[in-house]
Amino acid sequence: MAYTTINKPSEYFNTKLYTGNGTTNAITGVGFQPDLLWIKARSSAYNHNLYDAVRGLSAGAIISNTTDAEDSVQRIATLDADGFTTSSTNYTYTNASGTTYVAWNWLANGAGVSNTDGSITSTVSANTTSGFSIVKWTGTGGSQSNVTIGHGLNATPKVIIFKQLDTGGWIVYHEVLGSNNFLTLNATDASTSATGICNPNSTNIVLPTSYLGTNSTAGMIAYCFAEKKGFSKFGSYVGNSPTSQAEYNGAFIYTGFKPAFVILKQAIVGTVAGQAWYLHDNKRTPYNPSSEYLSPNSNNAETSAPPLIDLLSNGFKINSGYSAYNDNGSTFIYMAFAEEPLVGTNGVPATAR
Repeated sequence: MAYTTINKPSEYFNTKLYTGNGTTNAITGVGFQPDLLWIKARSSAYNHNLYDAVRGLSAGAIISNTTDAEDSVQRIATLDADGFTTSSTNYTYTNASGTTYVAWNWLANGAGVSNTDGSITSTVSANTTSGFSIVKWTGTGGSQSNVTIGHGLNATPKVIIFKQLDTGGWIVYHEVLGSNNFLTLNATDASTSATGICNPNSTNIVLPTSYLGTNSTAGMIAYCFAEKKGFSKFGSYVGNSPTSQAEYNGAFIYTGFKPAFVILKQAIVGTVAGQAWYLHDNKRTPYNPSSEYLSPNSNNAETSAPPLIDLLSNGFKINSGYSAYNDNGSTFIYMAFAEEPLVGTNGVPATAR
């Protein structure tokens, strides 16, 4: 059995659904003050908006489906002890009247502190219990190699999501793909080769080349995730569907917990290329099959499709023959966070607590 030091995962990650009212809107029930807040309209084709405590709310959103710079529009007024409050103005993407929204929330450690572990000083908000940190730094200019950036986790991140804060795409490092390949969060591209894109260790993000903005004076943000048993799992599976069909007996992916959130993406192409990112959670679809999805690379409204995945007590299962989830021979990477672990620190099953 898998044991965990996190008995209640919702204290570190939680999904909140709400309906916009077109003015100030206090969203409660998150369970903590979020340090990373990712909001997407479900019923309208509005951009994905990401806010974090390190950049600050006045910096505005960074948008997962574009290469735009942070927009400097404060749509979130405050991050609160049990959620967040939207602004009474500039609210279209976060609080339009009658629009339904989903907000994914992660707990780090507030606005962050200076970290001098690397060759460039960073500002880091780190939660070593849940394995999540927000890292901000500024490139020093000039051609550089083997730049190091402290991430504060005391564990090696398995996934890092990077964004240059002026115009530039999103770069996703995933351990499965290794240090010489990356995915792009704002695009449908499969894994792209780039020698030495990123090579993290337990202390630093190591950037062997100038690819990630180290040769400019641009601000950079990185969301770093180290795997924690019973709370988070980052891995891969291989598609087995020979045809495109509504239902198919696909892979079962063991996570050691009941997932609250799953994001997946075709990384290495088997047959059909150009697949989007797909995101599922246990609040928008609190029952199986989980058929409502959103795509981080698109501003599309929430879409419902035939059975796609099941969120199970110990993992998730692919129930689709669609190439976006189960292309034959393709390698898919995923990130998953827990609703509840199989057992707690004392070995008591989650359902018995």
